[in-house]
Amino acid sequence: MKRVLVSGAAGFIGSHLSDRLLAEGFAVVAVDNFITGHERNIAHLADEPRFEFRRQDVSVPFEIAGSLDYVIHAASPASPKDYLEHPIETLDVGSAGTRNMLEIAQSHGAKFLITSTSESYGDPSVHPQVETYWGNVNPVGPRSCYDESKRFAEAMTMAFHRARGVRTSIARIFNTYGPRMKLNDGRVVPAFLDQALRGEAITIFGDGSQTRSFCYVSDLVDGLYRLMLSDEVYPVNLGNPREMTILEFAENIAESLGLQAGFAYHPLPEDDPKQRQPDISKARRVLGWEPKVPLEEGIRRTVDYFRHLQPPPRAEANSTPAFATS
Repeated sequence: MKRVLVSGAAGFIGSHLSDRLLAEGFAVVAVDNFITGHERNIAHLADEPRFEFRRQDVSVPFEIAGSLDYVIHAASPASPKDYLEHPIETLDVGSAGTRNMLEIAQSHGAKFLITSTSESYGDPSVHPQVETYWGNVNPVGPRSCYDESKRFAEAMTMAFHRARGVRTSIARIFNTYGPRMKLNDGRVVPAFLDQALRGEAITIFGDGSQTRSFCYVSDLVDGLYRLMLSDEVYPVNLGNPREMTILEFAENIAESLGLQAGFAYHPLPEDDPKQRQPDISKARRVLGWEPKVPLEEGIRRTVDYFRHLQPPPRAEANSTPAFATS
């Protein structure tokens, strides 16, 4: 039985990835320090004999006993609300955390996969974004703790590949949504759903013309799984190329809930990207991958999840998302 180490396994994407690996017959060693992850995301795996959980900050050196075939570094605050609250921890997990996970992969002769981000492209001047684009990132702006953390993680990954021969892959993840997101994490999907489910006006930053592309989590995890098994070394975009404006997306949310939602407009935050759309030509070519779940179906599944949370998490009364378009 092959064994996979997954950091950030109690997070949104990490928990779904753990489910997929178990379904494919792998044993999973899961680590998380619960800064942004939650026990409820992995509670259903408590009695799974192939799932081993360890509470661990990966920014601190640690060891894993036994063999490992793959190491997946998915730990990091990922929402603007979270990484603005934990900027130093975000930089630590992208730098020291990446180094520690790479050291583990090297010592076990395991393949390493890093979950990077479309934020590597910053506020892009190339559209749609291709992997060969170097990006337009403000290194000292409020988002830099996340953007530069991930860019450094990519550089560290390539250094271990070139200097030490570690087998590596890099996933650049675009906006992803689905069950197990936190309603109050500040990202656009849970923020819009939270407000719509409560009958509140949906917050739109700017005029809502900025664009995003939304990928359902099962599609994203399928791409990560295929990339883990591949020999591709250089970054691969994983996201849904269906682009829409933030205002269109808010209207879609309201329609899916059968609501006549109003909109509350606020100034566009600093460094908020105006466009975000992945070019997934490489993923199609190298991985045979593309998204399958229609937006309308993905939203329905996500709404069902949030409606059944008991009790549903409530955003703080004064916590208007800092970057609701992320």
